Amino acid sequence: MLNPAIYIPSILVAFVALYLLSCIRILFEYERAIVFRLGRVLHTPKGPGLIMVFWPIDRMKRVSMRTYVDDVPAQDVITRDNVSVKVNAVVYFRVTDPMLAVLQVEDYLYATSQVSQTTLRSILGQAELDELLAERDKINRRLQEMIDKTTDPWGIKVSAVEVKHVDLPDTMQRAMARQAESERERRAKVIHAEGEFQASGRLRDAAKTIEGHPMAMQMRFLQTLAEVGSENNTTIVFPMPIELLSAFIGNSSSNGKRKRVRPKSEEPALAPIRETARIEDWETEGGATASEIPPRNNGGIGDPKLNLQKFDGSNETLEHDHRENALVEGHLRDTGGQG
Repeated sequence: MLNPAIYIPSILVAFVALYLLSCIRILFEYERAIVFRLGRVLHTPKGPGLIMVFWPIDRMKRVSMRTYVDDVPAQDVITRDNVSVKVNAVVYFRVTDPMLAVLQVEDYLYATSQVSQTTLRSILGQAELDELLAERDKINRRLQEMIDKTTDPWGIKVSAVEVKHVDLPDTMQRAMARQAESERERRAKVIHAEGEFQASGRLRDAAKTIEGHPMAMQMRFLQTLAEVGSENNTTIVFPMPIELLSAFIGNSSSNGKRKRVRPKSEEPALAPIRETARIEDWETEGGATASEIPPRNNGGIGDPKLNLQKFDGSNETLEHDHRENALVEGHLRDTGGQG
């Protein structure tokens, strides 16, 4: 029968050995351990390598020192110029102080993710759409600074924040496509106008050069004819000097020239007919004076026998008035009654 004094110590030794073996913990190079002894944290983190955790009086919390990558879900953001977009981002952070990461926040991973989402909506809401699309680096720096400032008391260092995707509405995409097309057309027109300006300067210099050498213009003309003939052999070009056509142009213009019809306003006005007859020392048969004789209308044709028989004048005066009125009537017939 075995002596209890012998096997009881052996059992105790085996139990202690097993307990010590169970207290051994191995930490990787990127891990640190926060040990709580009887509920109070030890001042320095443990690790890496082999450490002893004496349970049940010790409790250990592992913390990874590697960089975490948090994919921020798409957030509905309204920019400063009232454009609704969906934006997602990626946040890169790591734990710099495992003691603060365990003691100051319950779950530093979840807390950092929530801070990233709220900060993303806040910062992008202060930017315009053009700034969000064109100045991506500036927005990334602002996001990194704001998130890092919030997570710094937790022992978290945010190394980088990158806006990954900006989802625009279909109407906005079409509007931006039209804007880009208009900008391309504007640049094309400016480049074309600049080319025309430079070409006009070169042509001006060429004209000044050819001006002193008339034969150069003739050679250039013959070169152009050679180019036309080489491109299309069925085309035959006969150069004809303009001087040969000047005679035909002059004759056709002289033969086909129409006489200018003088308008009515330019026709010479008829000589006014004297309204009253000069009667010197004559008296009418009834005793009427010359002032009582009615005047003739301006431009009208008086009656050849207008009370002239009442005057006791000579035959020469009557014949003179008849001839004058006859001339006026003949002139009116020739001109068709106009005047």
